[in-house]
Amino acid sequence: MLWTVYRLFKKYPAFLVPLLMAQLAWAHADQAIPKPNVKKINDRVYALLGPVGFPSKENSGYMVNSAVLIGDKGVVLIDTGFSDKIGQHLKKTIAGITAKPVTHVINTHHHGDHILGNTAFADAEIISSKKCRELVEKQGYEWIGRLENMTGKKYPDTRPVPADTVYAAESRTRVTLQGIDMELWIPAGSHTPGDMMVYLPQDKLLVSGDILVKKMIPSFVDARVGSWIDTLAKIQERDIDTVIPGHGPLMKMKDVKAMHQRMVKLYAGVEAGYQQGLMDSEIRKKLDLTEWKKMKEFEGLMGININRTYLEIERESF
Repeated sequence: MLWTVYRLFKKYPAFLVPLLMAQLAWAHADQAIPKPNVKKINDRVYALLGPVGFPSKENSGYMVNSAVLIGDKGVVLIDTGFSDKIGQHLKKTIAGITAKPVTHVINTHHHGDHILGNTAFADAEIISSKKCRELVEKQGYEWIGRLENMTGKKYPDTRPVPADTVYAAESRTRVTLQGIDMELWIPAGSHTPGDMMVYLPQDKLLVSGDILVKKMIPSFVDARVGSWIDTLAKIQERDIDTVIPGHGPLMKMKDVKAMHQRMVKLYAGVEAGYQQGLMDSEIRKKLDLTEWKKMKEFEGLMGININRTYLEIERESF
């Protein structure tokens, strides 16, 4: 940095140097990926919490949570971020926690912010639901385009890498990876048609993907809202102390119950409006959205969510 300052003073008038230095600092900050907020759950489980919000130029597309499960000889990583660069960023963070390599990657669903960092873990076995793999193969490059549009950047090293090992829809499978006992729980389509949650019974921990989020509006774009509400009810039947959600801070069961209640109330309100012959835009004006307004990205997602719920109710009424 000192050499840069010296060259600026030699090349430009002194009064321009502060402005040029500010521009250099801004350019450097623009390229930086925010550091994960590392939360230790216990000696073998860490949460890597990303910023809360939409992908942007400022966050370089990093806005997702990941889970690090440290096993006997390697690491199981759940969700890898929105690009190869973010995957590499997470890999460096993991290296600061343990010297063990990432041997397994689990993708909770097909959305790009959870799977496009897979390229950074070429030696790992990738695991997902069968439907998730199909959607990654079908839509993976579309998600790269969305990322480029939202951040204004190009990602030439990023490509969709679908799972090596998949599990069937609506299944619960007990597996042991790197000595860690876990259940791979694929509910009926909820946030997406191919969701997978990871339940660690010994740790009383659930890694939920975007089926659960905190301080951010959940996205209904690919959702089956009624089924999602059922899934939230089933989560509350499990012995869980901590949830690592897809976005936002760590959650407790009270947070799960609160999200469940919000979605039940929203669904009922939209359904009542539909039965009255109202359109979704009219229904929105009648809904109590007080709790939803407290969350990040309310303006960007709430109208879409109400419309999606309306269309689902309309479809199921035929």
